[in-house]
Amino acid sequence: MPGENLSRDEARERAALLSVEGYEVSLDLRSAVGGTDAGPRTFRSVTTIRFRSAEPGATTFADLIAPSVTAVSLNGRDLDPGAVFDGSRILLEDLAEDNELVVDAQCAYSRTGEGMHRFVDPEDGEVYLYTQYEPADSRRVFANFEQPDLKAPFRFEVQAPEGWVVWSNGVGELADGVWKFAETKPISTYITAFVAGPYHYVTDSYERVLEDGTRLEIPLGAMCRKGLARHFDSDDVFLVTKQGLDFFHDNFDYPYPFGKYDQAFVPEYNLGAMENPGLVTFREEFIFRGRVTQASYERRANVILHEMAHMWFGDLVTMVWWDDLWLKESFADFMGTFSMVEATRFTNGWITFANNRKSWAYRADQLPSTHPITADIRDLEDAKLNFDGITYAKGASVLKQLVAYVGRDAFLEGARRYFKRHAYGNTQLGDLLSVLEETSGRDMATWSRSWLQTAGVNSLTPQVILSAEGRVTELAILQEAAESHPELRPHRVAVGLYRRSPDGAVERYARAEVDVEGPRTVVGELVGTEAPDLVLVNDDDLTYCKIRFDEGSLAALREGLGDITDPLARALCWSALWNLTRDALMPARDFIDLVLRFAGRETDIGVLQMLHAWANSALTHYAAPGWREEGGRLLAEGALRELRLTEPGSQHQLTWARFFAAVASGEADLQLLQGLLEGTAKIDGLEVDQELRWAFLEPLAAHGVADEGVIAAELARDDTASGKRHQVRCLAARPSAAVKAQAWASVVESDSLSNALVEATIAGFAQSSHRELTAPYASKYFEVIERVWGERSIQIGMDVVKGLFPSLQDSRETLEAADAWLAAHGAAAPALRRLVLEARDDLARVLRGQACDVGTVG
Repeated sequence: MPGENLSRDEARERAALLSVEGYEVSLDLRSAVGGTDAGPRTFRSVTTIRFRSAEPGATTFADLIAPSVTAVSLNGRDLDPGAVFDGSRILLEDLAEDNELVVDAQCAYSRTGEGMHRFVDPEDGEVYLYTQYEPADSRRVFANFEQPDLKAPFRFEVQAPEGWVVWSNGVGELADGVWKFAETKPISTYITAFVAGPYHYVTDSYERVLEDGTRLEIPLGAMCRKGLARHFDSDDVFLVTKQGLDFFHDNFDYPYPFGKYDQAFVPEYNLGAMENPGLVTFREEFIFRGRVTQASYERRANVILHEMAHMWFGDLVTMVWWDDLWLKESFADFMGTFSMVEATRFTNGWITFANNRKSWAYRADQLPSTHPITADIRDLEDAKLNFDGITYAKGASVLKQLVAYVGRDAFLEGARRYFKRHAYGNTQLGDLLSVLEETSGRDMATWSRSWLQTAGVNSLTPQVILSAEGRVTELAILQEAAESHPELRPHRVAVGLYRRSPDGAVERYARAEVDVEGPRTVVGELVGTEAPDLVLVNDDDLTYCKIRFDEGSLAALREGLGDITDPLARALCWSALWNLTRDALMPARDFIDLVLRFAGRETDIGVLQMLHAWANSALTHYAAPGWREEGGRLLAEGALRELRLTEPGSQHQLTWARFFAAVASGEADLQLLQGLLEGTAKIDGLEVDQELRWAFLEPLAAHGVADEGVIAAELARDDTASGKRHQVRCLAARPSAAVKAQAWASVVESDSLSNALVEATIAGFAQSSHRELTAPYASKYFEVIERVWGERSIQIGMDVVKGLFPSLQDSRETLEAADAWLAAHGAAAPALRRLVLEARDDLARVLRGQACDVGTVG
């Protein structure tokens, strides 16, 4: 409905008119259990909103997405629901100065992870509920003014099925069959939350004596489905939580403001996590059912701390509108790694950030849809798509550069003043810049124009001139920008010189920091040093840029990348080489060769996992089609070799086992996977647990070795929600035209699948070895996407449009089909056009990469 897509102009007009004094929301969730799912399953939602109007007599609207409204009352006047409610908005006319709105509605449970999500656990039949609202889905649960700058305190009460527990933002208690919750501080609608059901719940507490001598005690809780309780390592979750609270209290000088701190790990979650104050929600995949590497624990710790940072950046102080989404997401992304490295056991977090997180930013910043970190967000659909690599990872990278620019102390003091000045309020870009100018004495307006208000990524390349005696006579940094985004930014960078030592190690022997300005900057401090084998621009990863190499450095990497002793320097080199591959400046087979030669020596497990993902992507997309079969054989041989050589039982062995399964295609490889599943083959030290069994089964299904019966038998071994997702993916992965038709229909022509099963079906459908089987769906894709976008929720629409784009049909014909659709659908929803345009750009990049791989760049 048109009214669902709130515009920025509408939000500004409403914010100028209204101030909200408080909400009282009563939900009856007893309908969550029993009955049937024929038609939409609904629950009663009664909302009372008290608010003031700056213009008595004015007209505005409240937001509500619900199947029906039973009654509406404004200032004691009963309004006709059929006349004032259009399915997404409630018309409010003739406002008084002081107003009271009461809305009694039937709201729908969700199966898409938006609003009030209802999940039935196939293992035991138990029902679990949770909410997810960002950016604007609280209106699916109760009537409200759904925009971030109309903050208010909330009072919630919930009737739930007998035996259930209900959690919300505030502390709750059960009285006379009703869960009643303490009033919240003034917060935005999108960070209110509920979790309800027979969850497994454990508790702990955090205590701290503040500087003024008062004792702060924060009750801690953590929960998951009962079926996952045996896997739940809540002690580690609480450990990281306490370490994070210590860090933020040490550095922010503003005590945690929201009372308790519950963390719920919930099923079928669309995001990594959500920062609801007092009730943070996470995807339950962060509870590990099988053996995982240290990188998985690091990732979970990072997300826990990211969400905790939001308690200050986002919840205490919130952006006015989604244009300044970076004010919460960029800061949380940066602070997540910053606090993790300084306060937890994951001291190598900046390596993961440089190699993994920033790769997301580099990709997003080279798409035609790239945007400044402070974006132009016209409406809610724009906002939904801007939870992207620019807002998160590039923003965090720029903040890391900001810390180098103004200094750590000035940065943290600026944050402290920002919290105290704007607590429980809303801010824009200038509010933060003003406190940073105060604390640093720097011109933040100029810095902001270059870094926050322009798009695109710069490339930095070293230029080295040597004397006849082998000394550096001149070293300069050349800065370039794309024609579409020509801004040359100021960069504070470190330049490292590396050479091979007598024992064969490649180590840094000289380093200088310099402010890069304009197209060419001379690094005078390094003149006269001995000739380097490798020049690493942006050593220590201080700035956000694409690193390039001079010819000598690139040759040194081809010969000795694995000999670089510093893991961060090595990770930066790998990232730079992958960027060269994506930019069609290095053939994909050359990158794969580097992985085969040097990945076995990679010590950082997160970097190794990233190398595996990149190598697989290089083979699937960027390698010349005629070389794919040979490249696949080489990768499988290399993966198996490393799997057998790696220390038995180590996390590196587990990582190589998963990579081997991902690239296995030959008969002998598939027989080995089958033997490992059946117990007739063994690799010393490799424990094939249930999660690894599914990882081995998918390629067997995709290559026709495991049929429906084998997959059913595996589900019988693992008859859980997680097992069901794996089964659905494996079923859709089978090499059959009938299977592909069924998978397509279940996602495109039906809305019966939940969000998690839509995702699993799409993943199984799009197998790289099934290009011929999925070819007929390239034209069908362009025929259906506008209809799907109009009929389905935005989350499912995004999943379908991104996941089913025919990227495996990597030909000029597919590119032309995308161009034709874009030309013919100029009036389509801007968010839909953006998704197609991004996928089209990825395909064009793939074709350039393939041309490079055969030596004919064009």
